[in-house]
Amino acid sequence: MNNVLFAFLITLFAGLSTGIGSLIAFFAKTTNTKFLSLALGFSAGVMIYVSMIEIFFKAEAGLIAELGENLGSWVNVLSFFGGMLLIAIIDKLIPKAENPHELHVVEDNDNEEMKKSNLMRMGLFTALAIAIHNFPEGLATFVVALREPKLAIPIAIAIALHNIPEGIAVSVPIYYATGSKRKAFFYSFLSGLAEPVGALVGYLILMPFLNDVILGILFAGVAGIMVFISLDELLPASEKYGEHHLSIYGLVSGMAVMAISLLLL
Repeated sequence: MNNVLFAFLITLFAGLSTGIGSLIAFFAKTTNTKFLSLALGFSAGVMIYVSMIEIFFKAEAGLIAELGENLGSWVNVLSFFGGMLLIAIIDKLIPKAENPHELHVVEDNDNEEMKKSNLMRMGLFTALAIAIHNFPEGLATFVVALREPKLAIPIAIAIALHNIPEGIAVSVPIYYATGSKRKAFFYSFLSGLAEPVGALVGYLILMPFLNDVILGILFAGVAGIMVFISLDELLPASEKYGEHHLSIYGLVSGMAVMAISLLLL
């Protein structure tokens, strides 16, 4: 029982670290579009690097170990693009006039209400992607903590570091859209709750059925979702609200922070 409680607590710590990132909204100014541009570029860098360097290859290693090199590699790639296809279908089902990913004419860009609406939807889409990502991540952290408690501690710290800038990705656009620090914090905090929820679902329902193949497919699919969100949404929005070079500086900075955190941990 003590091991189960420890596993839940450490998963909760990792997931709720998104709330730390969301606190950036309390120090932001709605008129500071350069900060918004940098933050969105930074968030895209975080999500792309984590997806392509960590999650994708972690999924591949697990699938190859279970299915063999050829089949495992194919399942991993198909799952990755399957995640992209899933979020693209969701994106396509949204009416074009309300879709934050669709390009609008210059006159539309001058509409302040449309800008705010687009930012709000962008923040919610990012929260959804992060929540989907955090769900299997929380499940994985929980399982590791049950089996090897000492090994779970550095894993949880690494996940917590990743979740802090992910919290920024959710809170900043929502804050700029609504002007509400409370809403920005709430949605960012909520996306992190998917991690302990993943642990709870794993404990109550999935543990008897979950295996490395299903977990690998989930991870690869989530990597595809996060890359699609970054390229289709975060980077274009970063350029729209700032400058091209600011977007790239933010992107590279986000990648660098994630690279350093992975090397240190």
